[in-house]
Amino acid sequence: MSVTPESIQELLNSENFGERIRGLNQLRQIEPDVAFEMIQPMITDKNTRVRYAAVSQLDTLGKNNLDTSLELLRDRLHNDPEPDVQAAAADAIGGLKLVEAFEDLANMYHQTSEWLIQFSIIAALGELGDERGFELLEEALNSNNNLLQTAAIGSLGELGDTRAVALLIPFADNEDWQIRYRLVQALGRLGGEEAHVTIAKLSKDEVEQVAAEAKNNLN
Repeated sequence: MSVTPESIQELLNSENFGERIRGLNQLRQIEPDVAFEMIQPMITDKNTRVRYAAVSQLDTLGKNNLDTSLELLRDRLHNDPEPDVQAAAADAIGGLKLVEAFEDLANMYHQTSEWLIQFSIIAALGELGDERGFELLEEALNSNNNLLQTAAIGSLGELGDTRAVALLIPFADNEDWQIRYRLVQALGRLGGEEAHVTIAKLSKDEVEQVAAEAKNNLN
């Protein structure tokens, strides 16, 4: 049976949330503009998993409808009752590079106590590429949450602000090898003599994955 907008709409209208999720997945097979119109009511579905699946698709389906996507994602970031969906909204804001939502992300980072939302916001700031994110990334870098630190290191590398090199170098001695691995990648992006010296040091790291990544970044 071929997939059509009509057959998908039937699934999206189902009382069974699994059918609605199946319908959302099938939206990838039809014209993006049509799919975008069909997905919008699902953003506020009564089922958390359906809302999560719908919001997660906006970073691809929303590319040609940025104004509407911004409105939808702002609403879910601030008003959805589930942290998973709020985190997905932050991810999509970063994926669509909606710099207009920077203040929304920054405010939510400070308002929420949910680490998952904070993690998604910090990760999104790298994709967003807005220089205003530097101070917030520095704040996350100084948190006592390893996952937030790891995300901040990666995002500082993506942001490309060379002021980050001095902030990142101390993490070369961090006991978490995944932080050291992400550090190598970030310093490789940022470049410069200080970054090169630290990468060279990490090319002799006791963890093979870190050493190999460092050697790749020295070539």
